[in-house]
Amino acid sequence: MSQPIKLIATAAMGLESLVKNEVIKLGYENVQTENGRIIYDADLSGIARSNLWLRTADRVKLLMGEFEAYSFEELFEQTKALPWEEWISKDGFIHVVGKSHKSKLYSVPDCQSIVKKAIVSRLQQAHNLQSRLKETGARYKVEVAILKDKVTLSLDTSGSGLHKRGYRVGQGDAPLKETLAAALVQLTNWTPDYPLVDPFTGSGTIPIEAALIGQNIAPGFNREFSAEEWDVIPSNVWEKALEEAEDLANYEQPLDITGSDISHEAVEMSKQNAMEAGLADLISWKQMQVKDFVPKSEKGYLIGNPPYGERLSDQQTVEEIYKNLGEIMASYPKWSVYIMTSYNDFESKFGKKATKKRKLFNGFIKTDYYQYFGKK
Repeated sequence: MSQPIKLIATAAMGLESLVKNEVIKLGYENVQTENGRIIYDADLSGIARSNLWLRTADRVKLLMGEFEAYSFEELFEQTKALPWEEWISKDGFIHVVGKSHKSKLYSVPDCQSIVKKAIVSRLQQAHNLQSRLKETGARYKVEVAILKDKVTLSLDTSGSGLHKRGYRVGQGDAPLKETLAAALVQLTNWTPDYPLVDPFTGSGTIPIEAALIGQNIAPGFNREFSAEEWDVIPSNVWEKALEEAEDLANYEQPLDITGSDISHEAVEMSKQNAMEAGLADLISWKQMQVKDFVPKSEKGYLIGNPPYGERLSDQQTVEEIYKNLGEIMASYPKWSVYIMTSYNDFESKFGKKATKKRKLFNGFIKTDYYQYFGKK
């Protein structure tokens, strides 16, 4: 096993700096930021710790190699030259996915097929096998990504995307990804000493992610990862990472977090999801219209992903919601308000210019994150 290894944490557009900070906080070095990905040096335990702890990353991949290729022959030979046998067991099920952009090798199915052949050929040689590989063992998802003729080959260690925390038993029509919800909380300067309210809670994702952050609970504690099946990573690596997560969790930290929604179904769904996350007693849920919201303290944080009014028929209702919220919060100048919406005229409806704005993508929808800092 060649040490150290290089890992790639992938990130949604606009969240790279958050993922980078999380990687650095985990203690990893030589951290480089590129579009949509953070590359860093780690060891075997880094695979387990990164998957367990990264709140805003999409997935964690093991970087196998990078090289330039202008022909299928070059792609085959340079792929075969990599030490696949160090990672993939001889009975491993190999699944290759791919993408290509602005490159001579533009046929993705052909690239996938050649990479698979090269890996199989390498494994047959390494294990002195004349026959076909059985492929009855652990699953290995290989990605071939070609950008301007530069090939990046990686092994996916996560399995399902990291946004799948394992607590969501129900979701509404337009659910907010857990990774993005965690980002919305981390882009504020909220600390668990202050109340936090989400008046558009949907399936409860923002309050649940805030509670996980507030008690320093690893977001991946409730799920499994692809690399747990790999022979090369001893089971005690995962056990140690889980022990560390248990030791670092601060279950005694009191929290004042509330999620409310106009929909009774949404509130019930949020309660179910919070229960599944083991946070049932930590978050208050309420069925309520925004216009009835009254902050209970002088200072606090409101974080919300309200309806955007994407359909013209909804615009009037949405504008009314923004206006009501602005009027209520004007009486609470020490509250900080953070709203993500694609509605361009939000500030005028809310009645106040944001302290700061940040561009974010909610899926494929381009949004702004309006940040209003409360008075000190």
